[in-house]
Amino acid sequence: MCGIVAAVAGRNIAAVLLEGLRKLEYRGYDSAGLALVNGEGLQRLRAVGRVAELTAQVEKTRAAGDTGIAHTRWATHGVPSERNAHPHVSGAAGLAVVHNGIIENHEALRSRLVAAGYEFTSDTDTEVIAHLIALELKSTGDFFAAVRRSVSQLRGAYAIAVLRESDPDKVVVARQGSPLLLGLGEDGSYAASDASALLQVTRRIVYLDNGDCAELTRGHCRITRVDGTPVERPETESRLSADAVELGRYRHYMQKEIFEQPVALSNTLEMLGTAHSIQPGLMGANARALLADVRQVLIIACGTSYHAGLVARYWLEAIAGVPCSVEVASEYRYRDSVPDPQTLVVTISQSGETADTLAALQHAKALGMTRTLTICNVPESSLVRETALRFITRAGPEIGVASTKAFTTQLAALYLLTLVLAKLRGRLSEQAETAELELLRHLPIAVAKVLELEPWIRDWSERFAMKQHALFLGRGLHYPIALEGALKLKELSYIHAEAYPAGELKHGPLALVDREMPVIAVAPNDALLEKLKSNLQEVRARGGELYVFADADSEIAESDGVHVLRLPEHYGALSALLHVVPLQLLAYHVALVRGTDVDKPRNLAKSVTVE
Repeated sequence: MCGIVAAVAGRNIAAVLLEGLRKLEYRGYDSAGLALVNGEGLQRLRAVGRVAELTAQVEKTRAAGDTGIAHTRWATHGVPSERNAHPHVSGAAGLAVVHNGIIENHEALRSRLVAAGYEFTSDTDTEVIAHLIALELKSTGDFFAAVRRSVSQLRGAYAIAVLRESDPDKVVVARQGSPLLLGLGEDGSYAASDASALLQVTRRIVYLDNGDCAELTRGHCRITRVDGTPVERPETESRLSADAVELGRYRHYMQKEIFEQPVALSNTLEMLGTAHSIQPGLMGANARALLADVRQVLIIACGTSYHAGLVARYWLEAIAGVPCSVEVASEYRYRDSVPDPQTLVVTISQSGETADTLAALQHAKALGMTRTLTICNVPESSLVRETALRFITRAGPEIGVASTKAFTTQLAALYLLTLVLAKLRGRLSEQAETAELELLRHLPIAVAKVLELEPWIRDWSERFAMKQHALFLGRGLHYPIALEGALKLKELSYIHAEAYPAGELKHGPLALVDREMPVIAVAPNDALLEKLKSNLQEVRARGGELYVFADADSEIAESDGVHVLRLPEHYGALSALLHVVPLQLLAYHVALVRGTDVDKPRNLAKSVTVE
């Protein structure tokens, strides 16, 4: 992994490939490269580091070509280095390939290819693909057929783009597990991991299914299955705005996305309009039938989306009266569980391409749990296509690796799901339903008010910048918000941060508290506030310094070593959506002070399309 761009056009496409890679930088990567075919043959350039370094090489060498493939790599097999950067080649055959995913049987394939006389020059799993295609070309002579025959031997996840020196007007692509789409332009054909990479040349998009292969020429795209059976995939027009992936007046994408949360929530909840009731159809046309007799809910997700699921568990059990379990996707599929066909399986993902979540969904379905719903920000994604029901959040493109607006819109969607299930189970009175709708409609305004606290949070960040550790505390549904706050701080600033239910403080974490350990507390004015106050006193008694995010009416006084920032209003069960916002801002501003790469934290990728 992490990003692919390919083009066949009647002009020099080096600039198109580089601009496409720049649009994919948000995914996270450690090296970049491209290969071009022109009248002089195959030209390959690779660079460790940013796309800017590859761009400098292209400009220096004046590399050009009408056909090309390009890639940003996030290391899985082999350290970040030029020798491991894509594209990888099979020199004698004049082949170059870029690849996202992981080839699980690469060692067996490598041994076979070495025995056949092929020499490997990298540590990657990808290089086997280039040599395997070269081997198949010896027997078939047909480029497209050789790629199809090769991918049929691969085990694992892949999206690939391949070009050949002796076929200068053709690129062949294939996908299984990793996302890949085609772009149909006026002057050529294109492929990429993400539509944002192709907005510069076209909005006409074709999404490939798992097991699809495609042959791209300047004026045509031919799609088949791996066995060569022709198929047709629908053409769609991308609704992605070019402005949506530009920084505008903001310093970083993360800052932009934090401040876009009121609009993202408003767009996500737009379907409520002036409605007087909450309808199951919000979750899909068949939602009433599939949800009516659900016995329990299983939520499967990773990272930030997992934290959203943890918040939803409190809502689903308290409001809808439905038992709920939340599983880390990468763990769920590898443990023995007890399936129940009347379980609603909910998957959550910003991209809809998270490999662990997709695999966990497929595992659950294989166990007979076919009542499935996904909450996702990308309507054309794999998760959306594989579930019976779906709720599409309308957060817009999220470029920063650390998720912000995707998280809050996921929470809004999960709250709607809670209300739908509560209504179907007769646990939502007409009066309560009206009140809930008003709260949801007011939510974007409430979040906008919280964003006005940024100057005070910026001041707090100066005190955090030199710390090496931090402890986050929360109770009830705000414990997952503490988890999310700790995750954001460690992702962006590289400060070690942990989160605990505040009641667990005395069962171990209190041993860590001293003057050098800042303690951040999420303290809404709810039923657990008095309990939380007692936990905070335990911190002060050990010399710990407290930073408390409280509601306006919480009676927590500032004092020496106790810093309090008051949110404008208490928001009941939806308070979690308000309290996460200042934690996002804190992580962002601490990272600024420490000088880290806010949008592209080290070692992380935006869309994790491998296990």
